Amino acid sequence: MPSGEIQTDAIVHHALESGKHVFVPYLHRNPLPPSADVPARVMDMVRLKNLQDYESLKRDSWGIPSIDPATVHERQRILGGPDAHHSEQAALDLILMPGVAFDIHPTDGSIRRLGHGKGFYDYFINRHNEKEASRAKGRPVLLYGLALSEQFLSSPSEGEVPVGPLDQGLDGLILGNGAIKTPPATK
Repeated sequence: MPSGEIQTDAIVHHALESGKHVFVPYLHRNPLPPSADVPARVMDMVRLKNLQDYESLKRDSWGIPSIDPATVHERQRILGGPDAHHSEQAALDLILMPGVAFDIHPTDGSIRRLGHGKGFYDYFINRHNEKEASRAKGRPVLLYGLALSEQFLSSPSEGEVPVGPLDQGLDGLILGNGAIKTPPATK
């Protein structure tokens, strides 16, 4: 893992070349005043225009291609805003999530994820789920983690991933060796 996160370039290229709509994370200041329940910075997902758009993105300190804030007003956003382009129509089918560590709960078989500690994905997913619940055709988004095999704790003797009340369980985990882990209910 050369840059701190698993690289998704091939996945993004394939999805765009296949005609899929691809959204990438965009971190920004929260328009709501920060409090214990409202973080100062939040994440939205913004749509890539095409492969050339993706290739033109500058990489941040994690090596992640990042959206130029000056172009956000030109893009479709999942959670929207005053400058959103048809965000009420935007929906996600799948979110691929990074993490530090992953495991399977020993009793219920749920897949747990330890993020980088800022809660960006968990807060976004909670807000996204609220948006989808209010829509007539709202549907839950599939959540899959992406990890190197070394990031997966395969037994409780290796440790357990701590989770809090806002942490989202995953629908699956894709490991760098090609293995796919799913909870018992989705196998």
